[in-house]
Amino acid sequence: MSSKFGEVSDIKNKFTSIFSNDKYRKIVIYLGIGGILLIFMSNLFKKDESKVINMKVDEKISAERYINNLQQSLESIVSSIKGAGKCKVLVTLENGSETIYATEEKKNKEASEDKSGGETTRKKESDDCEKKYITIKDSEGSERALAVTEIQPKIKGVIIVCPGGDDPQVQQRVVNAVTTALDITSKRVCVTKSV
Repeated sequence: MSSKFGEVSDIKNKFTSIFSNDKYRKIVIYLGIGGILLIFMSNLFKKDESKVINMKVDEKISAERYINNLQQSLESIVSSIKGAGKCKVLVTLENGSETIYATEEKKNKEASEDKSGGETTRKKESDDCEKKYITIKDSEGSERALAVTEIQPKIKGVIIVCPGGDDPQVQQRVVNAVTTALDITSKRVCVTKSV
């Protein structure tokens, strides 16, 4: 037991001698400052997760904007149909808009053969494919993935409420206009009379 306490006191004596020496104390302080600087610098080089979140928020806003524009256009068109009157339109979507980004693919194909006595005993092939998004710098200096196209969301259903919604002829005209404009089936369109 006394040997363990002796080892502890030896270590304690070494630390006190290191910290009492001015040269070693400065080295420890510089190392501490260097460590703090490295922590701050790691935040500069850290992958910016807020960009990914912003991309998702932009896509959500884009889908909402798409619905609002669609609803306003349909309200304008349906209100001009004979007998329909001033209407309200609700459009629902099956999914949000989807953005397709430019990618770069690197394919690597390797083949090897093991030969024994002039005959091939084993063949080995491997295909590696590395996919990477192409990024560009915007005016603010941040990097963003290069968007190639945006696929508009699929329409789930349309509800139209108008004063002439109980008249079968008006209903048919409205359904025809909406199905033609949105390229959807009549099953996805509901026309009803407003209060």
